[in-house]
Amino acid sequence: MTDPRRPYGVRLAEQIALRGNLCIGIDPHPALLAEWDLASSASGVGEFGRRVVEAAQAVGVAAVKPQVAFFEAYGSVGFAALERVLREARDAGLIVVADAKRGDIGSSNAGYAAAWLRAESPFYCDALTVSPYLGVRALADIAHEALDSGRGVYVLAATSNPEAAEVQTAWVTGGGDEGHEGTIASSVLRVAEVWNSAEVGEVGIGSAGVVLGATLDLNARGIDPQRLPATVPILAPGFGAQGAILADVYRIFPDASERLLASVSRSVLAGPRDALADRIRAAQAEVGAAS
Repeated sequence: MTDPRRPYGVRLAEQIALRGNLCIGIDPHPALLAEWDLASSASGVGEFGRRVVEAAQAVGVAAVKPQVAFFEAYGSVGFAALERVLREARDAGLIVVADAKRGDIGSSNAGYAAAWLRAESPFYCDALTVSPYLGVRALADIAHEALDSGRGVYVLAATSNPEAAEVQTAWVTGGGDEGHEGTIASSVLRVAEVWNSAEVGEVGIGSAGVVLGATLDLNARGIDPQRLPATVPILAPGFGAQGAILADVYRIFPDASERLLASVSRSVLAGPRDALADRIRAAQAEVGAAS
């Protein structure tokens, strides 16, 4: 198990150096549950999650990313199943990114931090995805709480869903203390860089990261992939079934290998459950060959 007291950016860099850049999504869609002969129930998503954790540990990947919505759909028993999956993934030595997309203001963010980012939190994870669209600076408290407790956050910056373009490409001028001018997506990246400037430690990587869709033309979102801040971790969904190719990972995100998690889900989850480890191993090899 990785030491939770050390900064997330440090632990992430060490895990990537040891195990590579692959992150396995734990996305128990009803269709996948049926394919694996599991019930559409809390016990079914719990069993699904445990099998993914076991396979990810056996192959030796860096991280897993449970999609919280699929557990939440079953209410309190679904959340209990999620708690067990998160605990087992941490115990397996995996970086655990909870894909919950939380984010609010003030005391509501304090509540989310209490739920996800403290040692005593019921959904204790290594990092949490958060949404900045009540204002990225409204997330400052939850980001700083994460940093203080050795956790991380991944702020949604440039996502691949087409509805996001009109928001993420909107232009801002001179906003915030950092005086950034550019798209909203680029301002999210800049704020994460500013948060990390006071926290970067021995490896030069902070604990405030961003989500950048691997299928996007990032330049169209106002982000130059050739000039991504060296201190900011990147969570990149979109590989596999969504269209991005793992063999292209370092072309899509040049010079980011030491802080990048390339996330795949359906492309490895779909298929016989007994062959899951083989599919993860193939994905791991594809990323390794790309380097």
